[in-house]
Amino acid sequence: MNHFSYILERLSSRAKSALISSQKLSEELRHDHIGTEHLLYGIVQEISSFASEILLKNKITPEMVRLEIIRMNQLHIKSENGQPKLSNNLREVIEKAAIVATRYQYQFIGTEHFLYGITEMETDEARSILLNLKISVNELRKNLISIFENVSRFPDLLNVEEPPITDEKPAKTPALDYFTSDLSKKARLGKIDPVIGRRAEIERVISILNRRTKNNPVLIGEPGVGKTAIVEGLALAITKHEVPDSLLDKKILTLDMALIVAGSMFRGEFEQRLKQVIDEVKDNLNVVLFIDELHTIVGAGATTGSLDAANILKPALARGEIRVIGATTLVEYKKHIEHDAALERRFQPILVEEPSTEESLQILEGLRPNYEKHHGVIITDEAIKSAVELSERYINDRFLPDKALDLIDETAAHIKTINAKSRNIRIIKKIEAELRKLEEEKTKAVMLQDFTTALHLKSQEDKLRKQKAEYQKTMVKKPGTAFEISSEDIARTVSSITKIPLSKIIKSEAKKLSNLEKTLQAKIIGQEEATKIIASAIRRSRAGITSPKRPIASFLFLGPTGVGKTETAKVLATEVFEDKTALIRVDMSEFMERHNVARLIGAPAGYVGYEEGGRLTEEIRKKPYAVILFDEIEKAHPDVFNILLQILEEGELTDAAGKRVNFRNTIIIMTSNIGAADLTHQAGALGFSLSAGETEPRKQADAEYNQTKEKVLDNLKQAMRPELLNRIDKILVFRPLGMEEIKKIVVLQLQELSDHIIQQQSIRIFYDKDLIKFIAEKSYDAAQGARLIRRNIQELIEDRLAEKLINGEIKEGSEVKIEIGDGQVQIRQVEMAKV
Repeated sequence: MNHFSYILERLSSRAKSALISSQKLSEELRHDHIGTEHLLYGIVQEISSFASEILLKNKITPEMVRLEIIRMNQLHIKSENGQPKLSNNLREVIEKAAIVATRYQYQFIGTEHFLYGITEMETDEARSILLNLKISVNELRKNLISIFENVSRFPDLLNVEEPPITDEKPAKTPALDYFTSDLSKKARLGKIDPVIGRRAEIERVISILNRRTKNNPVLIGEPGVGKTAIVEGLALAITKHEVPDSLLDKKILTLDMALIVAGSMFRGEFEQRLKQVIDEVKDNLNVVLFIDELHTIVGAGATTGSLDAANILKPALARGEIRVIGATTLVEYKKHIEHDAALERRFQPILVEEPSTEESLQILEGLRPNYEKHHGVIITDEAIKSAVELSERYINDRFLPDKALDLIDETAAHIKTINAKSRNIRIIKKIEAELRKLEEEKTKAVMLQDFTTALHLKSQEDKLRKQKAEYQKTMVKKPGTAFEISSEDIARTVSSITKIPLSKIIKSEAKKLSNLEKTLQAKIIGQEEATKIIASAIRRSRAGITSPKRPIASFLFLGPTGVGKTETAKVLATEVFEDKTALIRVDMSEFMERHNVARLIGAPAGYVGYEEGGRLTEEIRKKPYAVILFDEIEKAHPDVFNILLQILEEGELTDAAGKRVNFRNTIIIMTSNIGAADLTHQAGALGFSLSAGETEPRKQADAEYNQTKEKVLDNLKQAMRPELLNRIDKILVFRPLGMEEIKKIVVLQLQELSDHIIQQQSIRIFYDKDLIKFIAEKSYDAAQGARLIRRNIQELIEDRLAEKLINGEIKEGSEVKIEIGDGQVQIRQVEMAKV
């Protein structure tokens, strides 16, 4: 048998049929040859063949090709008798088809290979027809190659009608080899991390696999708790012969559903692939399939008139012909598996809980050598402990041990990236690239007999090689020189992920916390008692005395308007969280109606905005370390208090989508105007008459304040639910401001204005006590507290200063004197400031 005859023997039945059709067309048109154009007609004529499907998708029909052939062969000599012969071009196309079929390991040569052979021809009748019909030959070739690469190891998926070459049963499992990865093999080769703990879950999986029926376990748990690790633990146990005799010869294969679906372009192709996998598992009784993300089988590969993966698997699962281990999350199990009762009953659920802190520590201890070897670092015991504790406290949207391992991995990667050894490696790589370039230039110079240039290049090359050797010496690892990962490094990674200030995590803020009262009192005037209580509550939390499952602190601020309740929240955001934007303000007057309450945690399912999340919960997700200010809490609908109860008691909240949002790193502040009228009346009666150093009026004011405070607290108990009040750490009644406090606030705001102007305009402002007293007297109002101060500074100083700057009366870089003259504020330039 010659070479060409052997190729013809390898043709699939559809390819042979296409050749016969091309011969019939040539005879019908009385052509003296069978060319590639006739073959193209035969291909498109072979309905439901691979190549025909592709051409029909490109809107090429048999009749269109026939008309093109007639037009092209009008001048050709008609054959009066005898059979037409194969043209040289056609023979070349068939040979190219054979080559590509062999390259991609096809058992038979199909119509798709014929079509590829046509696209490979440079000048050819069939190629001309394709171009005339507006088909991009290059794109067609690329698409065919993509198809070959996807199904190259599965010739029987496309040529299912072909009989086997011999009567012998194939021993190989091509579908399983291609669509699965062998976990047991990885376990034997040591490519799987050790599995620490989870013995109970592994034993339950073994028990279910040994059942006579319904022997398909499914592991259900949150992402990152170790579902896949349990299956890997089973593979390791089989390798170490730590399983019953019935499982000793079993091998666990992970099925890649995405790979089965990928590239399945035509109807029935996906079903055929999955069916082949199932058949091979049936024939190999020692195989246990593992399907990670089990819910993906529901709907996978489904098109109109076809089955999805779940329905293809059901019969085999029901009859116990195959064993499958599944893994999925609880949410996905309820959403996809439970809805299909027939599928659900085939599996036996095993709930996988999140490991405790102690168990997570053991897991990290067991995995430490793997991470140390990979990153070339030393992971200390403190780092492991910090990874578990800090991930548990600050990373609340993920689960142990995954989130703790992520911290170790990312920290080690960062340390490895910034250390000197990594820098040396990068430099050596750069030197090697330069050496290769010099070598090429030197070779060219020698070939051109330019020996002067070659010597110069050789000299440069020697210098670079010397540099490379020096850097390599510095990389020689000496005992005890590996970089260590400490708890502070872990804290730095947590800070990077969560945007929480580093000092808060590593507890290096002791000095700052001890002076917190002074810091707060410097900015919150006239509320010494309140600032002491706030500082004490925050210190208790940071010292770890209070419950870690509740917010850092919670306060209810009472008092008249303008005494500093909201300002206190702003100062806490800046001083405690080191971020003035770490303040989430919720105006409770917006939640007076019941239907508005849902906006806090998100609209219920079926309502507009369900997928957008709640205003409060989404803000906390973005900024979990913040002050939350519920302004004018008494105006809120009673249903809001139910939400606050959950936050204050448990430190977390479940939004409308079922996601838990953590509030344990927040400070909760509620403000209320309950009793404000009584406090304002007291301030009006005594506040203006108080002066520094006057003891008796001060004592009288304190007595009046304490009496009014008791009355306000009684009013509060009547207005708000006791279960809410009992959960608040401290209820603070802010004092009304007297004249001395107003003067101090005027100084603060004038200093703020002065700092801003010197920064923006380089203008220095000078003022005296008379100006402070003038603005304070003009601003004092018992009903409005300190609110008038900013307005008066704006009207009396800022507006006039801006006018003089624009008019040129005051220059940039000058010194400005602001004083009182004739009962008015006077602003004038003194002299140019010296540079």
